[in-house]
Amino acid sequence: MLTDIFREVASKEGVVAIVSSAEGQAHVVNTWNSYLVMPDETRLLIPAWKMRKTEANVLQNPRVLLTLGSKEVQGRMGPGTGFLVEGTARFFKGGEEYDAMKAKFPFLTRVLEVTVV
Repeated sequence: MLTDIFREVASKEGVVAIVSSAEGQAHVVNTWNSYLVMPDETRLLIPAWKMRKTEANVLQNPRVLLTLGSKEVQGRMGPGTGFLVEGTARFFKGGEEYDAMKAKFPFLTRVLEVTVV
């Protein structure tokens, strides 16, 4: 579930790391917190421009990990909090959600959808 604290962290600028793996090798690509779109309580939509290695990995293994954080959101033990998100991923390049994402992020060529598990 994408909690209120998660949404607050995502609303602050920071780096999101996306980890995919296939053939025994992990691959990391980064994006920005402000590029995360949360259409419901279990999905993240992320504009993809390059991310070709990530896409190739997802075709073999849809499991991904994401990390994000912000020092601007109070944590349990002091300033800053972050998240590790486990999910399944897919890329798509058509449909209503694609069109809405393209209007918001004109640079994208595909959308990465992550469903939180």
